[in-house]
Amino acid sequence: MKLKSLLLLLSAFSIISCVKHDFDEYPNEDASSFTEISSLQIGGEGAAEITAYDPSTKKLFVVTNSGAFSQIDIVDLSNPAVPAPIGSIDITPYGGGVNSVSVSNGKLAAAVEGFAKTDAGKIIIFKTSDYSLVKEVIVGALPDMVTYSPDGKYILSANEGEPNDAYTIDPVGTVSIISVKDNYAVTTLDFASFAPQVAALKAKGLRIYGLNASFEKDIEPEYVTIDANSTTAWVTLQENNAIAKINIRAKKITAIFPLGFKNYNSAANAIDPSDKDNAILPGQWQVNGMYEPDGIAVYENRGIPYLFTANEGDARDYPGYSEIKRVKDLSLDLTAFPDATIKQDAKLGRLNVTKTLGDTDADGDYDQLFSLGARSFSVWNGWNGERVFDSGNELEKKCIDALNYDDARSDDKGVEPEGMTIGYVGRKVIAFVGMERSDAVAIYDISNPTSPKFLKLLKCGDAPEGLTFIHASQSPNNKSLLVVSSENDGVIKVYAVN
Repeated sequence: MKLKSLLLLLSAFSIISCVKHDFDEYPNEDASSFTEISSLQIGGEGAAEITAYDPSTKKLFVVTNSGAFSQIDIVDLSNPAVPAPIGSIDITPYGGGVNSVSVSNGKLAAAVEGFAKTDAGKIIIFKTSDYSLVKEVIVGALPDMVTYSPDGKYILSANEGEPNDAYTIDPVGTVSIISVKDNYAVTTLDFASFAPQVAALKAKGLRIYGLNASFEKDIEPEYVTIDANSTTAWVTLQENNAIAKINIRAKKITAIFPLGFKNYNSAANAIDPSDKDNAILPGQWQVNGMYEPDGIAVYENRGIPYLFTANEGDARDYPGYSEIKRVKDLSLDLTAFPDATIKQDAKLGRLNVTKTLGDTDADGDYDQLFSLGARSFSVWNGWNGERVFDSGNELEKKCIDALNYDDARSDDKGVEPEGMTIGYVGRKVIAFVGMERSDAVAIYDISNPTSPKFLKLLKCGDAPEGLTFIHASQSPNNKSLLVVSSENDGVIKVYAVN
């Protein structure tokens, strides 16, 4: 084979996430055949938020925050058809709650917030074999997500730094990089150096709007993904409607990519904005969506890292400060919105929007409307932040067709895409998108990352929060598995290819 052809072939099968795969080992797996093979009730509301799988012990580690107690439940997954609880790790001595877990090389990293969420949090490392404590590492306030780099040499945490309810204490939002080989030495990065660029970044769609907040306090990191070489990370800044890019080895934030806004006044983006119209009626409306992604995953193809985001949307809504208003409670500019009937409940009246955007001429009325989230997933170029794909309203259409759409959420964020993970199934690259308000996971073939193809919709538990993909080479039954954990009912469901 000529060298040029060989290089093209290798780049077509670029590595995603953490594992290099033998493409010929499981050629007959078909992602459209994923079927539920088991279900396990971990607890009630607040249980089964996030999971992580350890292939060396065949254990599943499950985040549970229920009532006054916080723990990591442990499930024997050696037989995926019959998952069995075998114990737990008590987190209450370490902090106010566990938010995320990640596994690498027989070690479990857990993101634990402070006893007061505005205090510094910790990453706690345990052995997966006997659950003994390895290390406690101090990080920023409210570590919301933790992940190992693919090579296992680093642990990264997104420290959201949410304010207290009164909005009188607002910690700095940060990202911590922990060097495993250097006895877990930690470097915690903030975003203060980008403050001089605030005007230019806001012009492109970055949101800086918290009550009396400085730039670095207003930034709220949410979720992290890392490239296959363990050199670059990308972090969603959900409330800020942006993605940050990080050089891991240099321990430096190198860019912030504002994500802009989505126009719902088109057939491809049509939404149902009312929960009081007694019907599910997608239509074109003079409204913009803020992407505000939660989950993010990277797939590298032909030298480009493609970032897949679940565009959930989130608002700052505290007793001390809230940005949410319904359209019917706003004063609308009569030139921009000449039809006064749009404020009726059956039209736009019930739609939740932000009061922080839209008064473009600062005269006290709103010339544009900006709602929370984009009811979709998107694909972005990880080098420059350019959007190369958005699913439009396809997720909602698929849920409507499957009689799985919750019309009571039409006024807020629709299906509310939250979780995102990517894995190889057979010879295909597959993305899984969890939708919190439709209790479903959409499966897409993303072998061509700029043109994802819908394959199947899986129904799951109430409010799926975590998606864990287990490749066939690491699976207990030598089949690719998807583990979906749902926080409202505490249920874990396991799906396998047929």
